Amino acid sequence: MPIVNRIADFHPEITAWRRDLHAHPELLYDVHRTAGAVAEKLKSFGCDEVVTGIGRTGVVGVIHGSRAGEGARVIGLRADMDALPIEEATDVPYKSTVPGKMHACGHDGHTAMLLGAARYLTETRNFSGTTIVIFQPAEEGGAGGKAMVEDGLMERFRIEEVYGMHNYPGLAVGEFALRPGPLMAAADRITIEIEGRGGHAARPHASIDTVLVGAQIINAVQSIVSRNVDPLEAAVISICVFQAGSTDNVIPQTALLRGTARSLTPKVRDQLETRLHDVVTGTARLHGASAKLTYRRDYPITRNHERQAAFAASVAKEVAGGERVNDQVAPVMGAEDFSFMLEARPGAFIFVGNGTSAGLHHPAYDFNDEAIPFGTSYWVKLVETAMPA
Repeated sequence: MPIVNRIADFHPEITAWRRDLHAHPELLYDVHRTAGAVAEKLKSFGCDEVVTGIGRTGVVGVIHGSRAGEGARVIGLRADMDALPIEEATDVPYKSTVPGKMHACGHDGHTAMLLGAARYLTETRNFSGTTIVIFQPAEEGGAGGKAMVEDGLMERFRIEEVYGMHNYPGLAVGEFALRPGPLMAAADRITIEIEGRGGHAARPHASIDTVLVGAQIINAVQSIVSRNVDPLEAAVISICVFQAGSTDNVIPQTALLRGTARSLTPKVRDQLETRLHDVVTGTARLHGASAKLTYRRDYPITRNHERQAAFAASVAKEVAGGERVNDQVAPVMGAEDFSFMLEARPGAFIFVGNGTSAGLHHPAYDFNDEAIPFGTSYWVKLVETAMPA
């Protein structure tokens, strides 16, 4: 079954919603305009209930099917709403109107596609249970998914299964990809505070150079992945911030490193944390300095449940055709806070093709509006297939 005809009919309208969101990006939990627009649309569609303020600024819509009595199934569909602190480098007519902020990850498209599905489902109600549409803030580092779960999302709305979707640059428009088990990595935050002995740049022998120590630590931690982690396992350690000193003739007393560690199994996650402590403190000590590592476990592994992943794949094949769905795609080392929802309830996360766009989190990225009918049709068919009328 290809694109749903009714969704194709209001593809231009969904595109207009998406472009309006793109022009007005908001960060983390400060998504008041976006959440307000979402809530207003859900009410205008005729949702049976619209609740705001879940997980601070999240929005939830309740849509009952034609038969939704006691004991009927309840399925949640989730989209994220927040943007990124990036200056947009496109010349599209709907480019960001907010300096230093842009939708560089396609959450504008995710929100618009789920709004399109909500409109269709309220219009037709051709299913037997209850659909919960979830619009989440703060995916980009703020753990908005966790906040919504901790705010009672699953219990309050009696959600039994939950599904998510993300666009994927490099995957052709009209194609889908997913896998059972680990799909995306755990993402942990690394902070390293180095203490040496400051002094004159002309007398390094009288100092303990924290710039040198920081550089040695950066080099040393790369050996953890290459020489401690099983080559058949996946892991990433990236140091992305190095702050030290303020002038060219003073060896700084302190330095700060920050970065991320990524893993796909609990065993490797534990291994990275343990070895980072050993390597960081040992390398600093070797140079006469001291270093403190703070390792903060952030987003868990995004792990698809086997039965729900197989079901999601079958729905995607209905929409796109079997040859356009990869149901055993290789895991990626990016992270997703939909992982918190998958820890709370069984479900599956799927990628939808964004074509040959710039990559996610790139200043020239833009969500591909041609993907809208495929993503929206997937949501609709998932509900109608899981809970047939």
